[in-house]
Amino acid sequence: MTIALLDINDSNLQLWHGGAHLQSPGYALLEGRQYRFGNPARAAARLQPRDINTRYWWQLSTEALQPALGPARHTGDLVHAQLQELHQEGGQPAEIIMAVSGTMQRDQLALLLGIVQQCPFSAVGLVNRSVVLGSLYSAPQRLFHLEIQLHQAVITELSRRDGRVELQRTLPLPGCGLLQLQEQLVEIIASAFIRQTRFDPRRKAATEQHLYDALPDALRALGRDSETNLEVNGYRARITRGELLAAGQRLFDSAPEALGVLQAGDRLIVDPVAGLLPGLQEHLPRAEVLAADGVRLALDQHLDLLVQREQALSFVTALPCLDQLAAPPASAQAAPATPAPAVTTEAGPEPSHLLRGHVAQALAAAGTALDDGWEIYRDAGGWQLRGKGGEVLVNGEPHGAGQPLYAGDSIRLGPDQLFQLIEVAT
Repeated sequence: MTIALLDINDSNLQLWHGGAHLQSPGYALLEGRQYRFGNPARAAARLQPRDINTRYWWQLSTEALQPALGPARHTGDLVHAQLQELHQEGGQPAEIIMAVSGTMQRDQLALLLGIVQQCPFSAVGLVNRSVVLGSLYSAPQRLFHLEIQLHQAVITELSRRDGRVELQRTLPLPGCGLLQLQEQLVEIIASAFIRQTRFDPRRKAATEQHLYDALPDALRALGRDSETNLEVNGYRARITRGELLAAGQRLFDSAPEALGVLQAGDRLIVDPVAGLLPGLQEHLPRAEVLAADGVRLALDQHLDLLVQREQALSFVTALPCLDQLAAPPASAQAAPATPAPAVTTEAGPEPSHLLRGHVAQALAAAGTALDDGWEIYRDAGGWQLRGKGGEVLVNGEPHGAGQPLYAGDSIRLGPDQLFQLIEVAT
């Protein structure tokens, strides 16, 4: 029986079960007497604003829903309905482990578990998602996680002690959520349209929705180039990265205040959505962007520790660092080892990017996903491959366990998936 993994962050709930991977932001759309959730609801947010709710995870409670939205009595009903939808579309797993933010209060956690009891699956694990992500990192004494939710950002401080990562504090940053960041970005981009074309995409709901839908791809393009073009309703505007720097100013001011004075060994990991924000590296130079499936990668390896079937669920706020779990026991270290196969890779410069076809993707130390369950990650020994299943060739030779990777190396998964590691000069 496969246990499903559910990462609960309302900016993008993610469910992994078997080969299924669902992504569903915390948007609820009322259509008649029924609800639609996730991406279909988000695509209607500007078209039907009175029929949309985005606060039900953030304000999870049993208080009467204000304003009313169809048959739901309270936000708990909307959470229940979205969980039901994820369960149905994710292959109907019997058991789920949930990773949730530290901003979820004790009464909200209790309500969430009560809601799950009314769902056709069992919750067999409950863990702080920042702790899960922090367990991927080995070196620092203090680690900070910047999480972007729909209505707020969150700074979580973690500490490492005796080979474990532990939750220290969670500090919300009001007004710095994804919705507020999007509004600032759209306002700047709409001004560029007006200035360059005299067309205001915000004048009509359909064109405003188009602008919101185009925003993620535009930000990805600006992560590669200094400018890009956006087209809405036949009008085209040139957008520069420099124009959008002001959109994240509130976050850039609030985050350093929450972080305090960073010490030499401290690290800051940030959600992938924050990595799209222009100016992040300039204002938070220590920021390391997490892999999109970082929660899954870590939960997979903590599975045995997290499953609680025979007892009431406790909220886990400390986990072993994964480099500790990976280390063999002392008795195994002293035993004679079987010689590893010879590796023909020649040492070279460290890679900075992964080349997929003609697209270069920056490598993330916590893990950069390839395909077929394989990823590249960095530990004390340098860049490495991890995964299982299928043949992997490095520079045309079978991959050896612990084999370091360098710029210039080629990686082949199966017959037709080829990747290249490269170094991009800065």
